[in-house]
Amino acid sequence: MLSIIGLITIVVIVALLISGKVSPIVGLVLVPVAGAFAAGFGFDEIGVFFTEGTTKVASVAIMFIFAILFFGIMQDVGLFDPLINKMIAISRGNVIAVAVATVIIAAIAHLDGSGASTFLITIPALLPLYKRLKMNPYLLLMLVGTAASIMNMVPWAGPLGRTASVLDVDVTELWRPLIQIQVIGLILLIIIAVALGYREKRLIAKKSAIGVSHGNEISDATIAEAQMAATVAEVNDLKRPKLLWLNAILAIAVIGVLVWGIIPAGFAFMIGVSIALPLNFPKVKDQMERIKEHAPGGIMMATIILAAGSFLGILNGTNMLTSIATDLVTVLPEFVAPYLHIIIGVFGVPFDLLLSTDAYYFALLPIIDQVALTFGIPSLSTAYAMIIGNIIGTFVSPLSPALWLALGLAGLEMGKHIRYSFMMMWGLSIVLLIIAVLLGVIVI
Repeated sequence: MLSIIGLITIVVIVALLISGKVSPIVGLVLVPVAGAFAAGFGFDEIGVFFTEGTTKVASVAIMFIFAILFFGIMQDVGLFDPLINKMIAISRGNVIAVAVATVIIAAIAHLDGSGASTFLITIPALLPLYKRLKMNPYLLLMLVGTAASIMNMVPWAGPLGRTASVLDVDVTELWRPLIQIQVIGLILLIIIAVALGYREKRLIAKKSAIGVSHGNEISDATIAEAQMAATVAEVNDLKRPKLLWLNAILAIAVIGVLVWGIIPAGFAFMIGVSIALPLNFPKVKDQMERIKEHAPGGIMMATIILAAGSFLGILNGTNMLTSIATDLVTVLPEFVAPYLHIIIGVFGVPFDLLLSTDAYYFALLPIIDQVALTFGIPSLSTAYAMIIGNIIGTFVSPLSPALWLALGLAGLEMGKHIRYSFMMMWGLSIVLLIIAVLLGVIVI
């Protein structure tokens, strides 16, 4: 009976998250409470479960708030603009170079972990180049989305924060083994960009004789237009070009401390924000404006993490997850159960079309983890399999709000984007999954 109640609770939450008819907070808070009541638990016990669950994820919520503030400020002051503009200028209209530059620019732009800001920076900046060269705009969206997905493994982005809250582990410790996967993933994506650039060059040449003679040229005016578009989303008076190197040193120091792990991630970003604000905005009024500008994103993510802590606290406290895993092991074929985390990882990208990020990490991951534990698979191994297998498909899913923004900016269609990008993204995710197994990041 406990397993049935637990499954119903999870299914209802997943359905609500997919439907988008209620906010994640509503589903993650009210449905588990109703499930706990149905299982015979009272207010006092549920209160204890809530406290235990939210206590475990409090540090993750703090990290999100200050990480989003920090990288938001860094983008405001124009820290990443020179790199992005330089990459646009270097490419100078060579189709292959533009494809490679797209990957690098998107990776840099996604350092803040925000899909929306990444698309706001990259799509307006690069779309004029793609149109002038008659390159397929869906290639632009695919390369930006995939690069952003690989970078989305950083601890201040959503998936790792959700995973850390589910497993009750330090998010920085969770990230370290994934750094090598990110580097390999970006290298592979650059190789893919070169290959697709060659293909695009041939397609352009086939479409018209003009494309053969002019397909690799672009005017300085167009480059200037693209460079101007790169900063459309920014407010000019926030730029601090004279403080560029100081901001760069600060950003490198914060990320370095984060990788080193000498202090908690939330504390590192808190210190970074405390230095960045007076450094760039001496007036208190201006400092408060920057906080007001970026706080909504941080608060929203923090509230979801805390609501998820309540949800997981109740499911763990009532032993629903343990009961589900125990019963599931008896139902699954013996040869399948020990490899369930790998199987889920392999189908991670297709799951992105069916499950929201919240549903995947807050509802599916706990169950798979409990099953894998019964076969001696470490929780971290299960987490890495599910993260690597799923995260590449983040921006091919219609459940991603940032993707709809990107489609609107580029004037493209969701269905065509899925048809163009899905198989490449899925294939890359499987390759990275295999590499993670070979490197020992994932245990079979």
